[in-house]
Amino acid sequence: MKDVSQAELEVLKVLWQQAPLTANQVVDTLADASQWHEKTVKTLLNRLVAKGAVSFEKDGRAYLYSPAVQQGEYQLKESQSFIQRVFAGRLAPLVAGFARHDKLSKEDVAELKALIAQWEQENKDV
Repeated sequence: MKDVSQAELEVLKVLWQQAPLTANQVVDTLADASQWHEKTVKTLLNRLVAKGAVSFEKDGRAYLYSPAVQQGEYQLKESQSFIQRVFAGRLAPLVAGFARHDKLSKEDVAELKALIAQWEQENKDV
């Protein structure tokens, strides 16, 4: 899948929440959050289809759009790309930066500890 722009991501988020949807349903959903015209949303949908991020099927006279990539899969790909570009592939400096600037909540810390404990349990032999 090719890179998805920020505007295209907003359309994809709508489809992750509820799919399949017609183009008009996507337009209606985005109407309150954006000032985009109907034509803009339809152009974004077409770009997402061309990039392989969204698929469609014909339903009578309408097209029903669905995400072709799962949200978790997309987030993992983008996270890995960001960490590689900005932190040379190392996760610790990212988390350390958030910790130093009090950007981690108690819930974040607890979740990170649980993930680390789980990783340690699963990778005892590593």
